[in-house]
Parts: sequence; structure tokens; C-alpha cells
Amino acid sequence: MVSGRLPLGERILLTGASGQVGGELLQTLKSLGDVVAPEREMMDLANAVSVRETIRAIRPRWIVNPGAYTAVDKAESEPEMANAINAEAVRVIGEEARALGAGVVHFSTDYVFDGLGNRPYLETDAAEPGSVYGASKLAGERALAESGAGHMIFRTSWVYGGRGRNFLLTILKLASERETLRIVNDQHGAPTWSRDLARMTAHVIGRVEATAETTGLERSIEDASGIYHAAGCGETTWFEFAAEALQLRREMEPGVQFATVEAISTAQYPTPARRPLNSRLNCSKLRERFSWSMMDWRQSLREVLAEL
Repeated sequence: MVSGRLPLGERILLTGASGQVGGELLQTLKSLGDVVAPEREMMDLANAVSVRETIRAIRPRWIVNPGAYTAVDKAESEPEMANAINAEAVRVIGEEARALGAGVVHFSTDYVFDGLGNRPYLETDAAEPGSVYGASKLAGERALAESGAGHMIFRTSWVYGGRGRNFLLTILKLASERETLRIVNDQHGAPTWSRDLARMTAHVIGRVEATAETTGLERSIEDASGIYHAAGCGETTWFEFAAEALQLRREMEPGVQFATVEAISTAQYPTPARRPLNSRLNCSKLRERFSWSMMDWRQSLREVLAEL
């Protein structure tokens, strides 16, 4: 076996492969071994029985779960669905992984915090979500921890990329259709490239597998288990992110007209779910434990735009 790869015949079960993070993971995790990515008809995260039966049928060595209910505003009126996918499904994943001795990689969010702090959040800071979405994701974190499965939870923020539905692609589309865009300038965080998250995940699993060659998988995962923050390096606001993206786009396409951007406050753009004003995450634990630093958001933005 190549160091860091899964043993021959072992598999990774990947949820949410049609999403922007899941799609990147589907390609990146293949470097470690066989990846099984069931479609919703086979594994419906809103159906606990479906989740349990699929895991038992596949018997994976790892379960990687980027699948989630991510409609932040809609969750305010659909709390049952948000909790079914973001909490109950995660509980089942943890229970089944524990029974198999499998490892779990799960993705969470800065929304578990109230966003009122004045510094980047540490993993040890009190989680106090201010929305149904955030509460459902926190419930999933806790359910996984309580399951007894070896697990790594990666909290991230402002995820975007060249596929799927995300802030960057929406802004680029609207900027080609309108003269002015009004964008919030008092919410602070760091955009995170979905591919960077996928590469980080493969790196971490590879590190755990390399250690498992001598200690065994359960011991290796147990030593690595916990919550890690994994967001882009640096910080910005939604307004500044949009302005940077459009400026780079103008440089790439000098003959095309794009909208100008106008800074507004969160109060000027009310939404059903409260947004954190501070989404900054301290990622030093990830760097120290796994020797991985997330990309600076400006660098990743340039790479994403170059691919569009």
C-alpha cells in the first residue's frame, strides 16, 4: 500500500457529491482510493433509514460528509428539514461509523457562533448560533461527537468556487446585467475555495492513514479527532470581495462593462436569518496538527477566475 492511501479494497463514502464542495472532493479523494458517491435516490440525507441502510451496504472505511441543508434563510421556515439533514443524518452517520470502526470527516460552519466577537474565533470559543441553520449545524457537531465515532469536524466560511451556487458566481452574473450592485460591507470573514477544502481533506485523511499503518485506523483517528477551523487566510467583507473580483474580471476582459459596487450596512439588507458580523476563524490548530495552511482568499480568487 502506498503511504497515505487506503488499504486495497477499502472505500470512502462521499455524500453531497453534486454540491460545490462535494464535487471537488469527488475528484480529489480519488487519489486515496475508491470513492463511492451515492445519488440522493440511494442515500437521502433527509431520511435516516436511507442513510443507515446505505452505510451498512457500502461498509466504508471513511465517511466524508459535505452534504448539508444550506438554505440559510429558508431554514427559518423549515427547521424540521434543516435538522433532519444537518443533525439527525449526522447522528446516524456517527452511529454507523462507530459500529464499523470507520472515520468520519464532517463539515460545519462559522454560523455556529453568534458573530458578535471582535477577533477570529477559536475552536474552544462558546458556540451560540443566531439562526436555525447555525443551530442545526451545531446540533450535528454535537451528535457526531456523542456518537463515539472517530471524527474530524472542519468549520469553514464563505465557501465559493467555479461551480454550483455561490456568492462569486451570483455577483459576476448580476454585474453583467446591472449598472450598480449594493453589497454589505460590515460582515467580516474570509472566502474559502471549495477546491482548497477538498485538497485539505485529502491531505488530512492521507496523514491519518499513514499513521494508521503502524497504530491501526481507530487509534490514528482517535488521536486526530476533534474540531478544526478551515477557512481562507486573510479577511475581507462581502463588499471588498465583490469589488476585488470585479476588478480582476475587468483586467481579464477589458472590453466588457461590469457594474459598480456600492457599500451598504447589514441593516440596509434585512434577511430572514441573522448573518454573523464576524465570521473570522482562527485556523492555527489545523496548521499545527496537520501542517496545512488554507490559501489566502486573494490567491484563490485569482485561480478561480482564471478557470471561468
